[in-house]
Amino acid sequence: MAKRDYYDVLGVARGASAEELKKAYRQKAKELHPDRNSDNPNAEAQFKEVNEAYDVLKDGDKKAAYDRYGHAAFEGGSRGGGGGAGYGGNADFASAFSDVFEDLFGDFMGGRGGAGGGGRSRAQRGSDLRYNLRVSLEEAYSGVQKTINVPTSVSCDTCRGTGAEGGAEPVTCPTCSGMGKVRAQQGFFTVERTCPTCNGMGQIVKNPCRSCGGAGRTEKERALSVNIPAGVETGTRIRLAGEGEAGLRGGPSGDLYIFIEVREHPIFQRDSVNLFCRVPISITTAALGGEVEVPTIDGGKARVKVPAGAQTGKQLRLRAKGMPALRGGGSGDMVLELAVETPVNLTARQRELLEEFERLSEENNPEGSTFFKKVKGFWDGMKP
Repeated sequence: MAKRDYYDVLGVARGASAEELKKAYRQKAKELHPDRNSDNPNAEAQFKEVNEAYDVLKDGDKKAAYDRYGHAAFEGGSRGGGGGAGYGGNADFASAFSDVFEDLFGDFMGGRGGAGGGGRSRAQRGSDLRYNLRVSLEEAYSGVQKTINVPTSVSCDTCRGTGAEGGAEPVTCPTCSGMGKVRAQQGFFTVERTCPTCNGMGQIVKNPCRSCGGAGRTEKERALSVNIPAGVETGTRIRLAGEGEAGLRGGPSGDLYIFIEVREHPIFQRDSVNLFCRVPISITTAALGGEVEVPTIDGGKARVKVPAGAQTGKQLRLRAKGMPALRGGGSGDMVLELAVETPVNLTARQRELLEEFERLSEENNPEGSTFFKKVKGFWDGMKP
């Protein structure tokens, strides 16, 4: 029986692009897969025919030969290395299924063997590290340089990161031939697994370095100097490129991420770039007015005028006395919240004076008078 034209097998025109060929192939392979066509005795042969056609047409050299000579291009050994057996009617089904399996599901398995295995990087990038750093509010205000000790993996000095004794280069793994993967046939399935000899690296070290055991890196604590910019707040993240864990077999190092936590302050409370400070004042200062001296976050002092008749909760604002913005843009404000203090442990004379003051102050408490008038009206309204 004459072999069908490969383009007819896939259902595409002769001028079809590589993407069109691939799309048609995937659709046909799924339609004709033996597992989906258990009631069709010809499914296996049709499935192999589709795989055979695509195996030729997806390869530029094979496609050019087929377009010129047809099936004769692969008969009688005229292709030399092409091999007529590989494209004739006696192709092994397990091999055919392996090819379609890789094309259909290669995205989930890391790609085809040649690209996903042989093309992988032998060296591996090191992991990123995290370091939590606590700073004071004063340090967050002005910025500071900190020295931190980071336990991490560093490149082995003995083998210069290669993992081999004397710094020798690793050799291609004989088990997987550098692919990093091995295949095992189970029935007509071909299962691909990570190579157990090289653990997927594609290379092995014949004489492992005694210092690092062939890993190319060792554990060590490093001292790093970190510049903390002014204006940082809890949650700020600083990235130090290349200061993370060393890579395997000379691979690039990961990054170090420093997460900032600003400690609570005994005087100031922070809200973004603004600072809040609760300032207690005496009854006389609240009544008569006056001045109070308050601290500022830069270590200085500021004198603030308290207006006469000030009540608890009144806020006074000092412009640009707060925290600096992290990336420029000026500074926030410092907000003072007044708290009128009630005197305690009165002497007899103080009590006498306050009682006299109370008798003379019936008209000096407008807020209290208004409140109790409302209360009286409320109670009167509740009477039947």
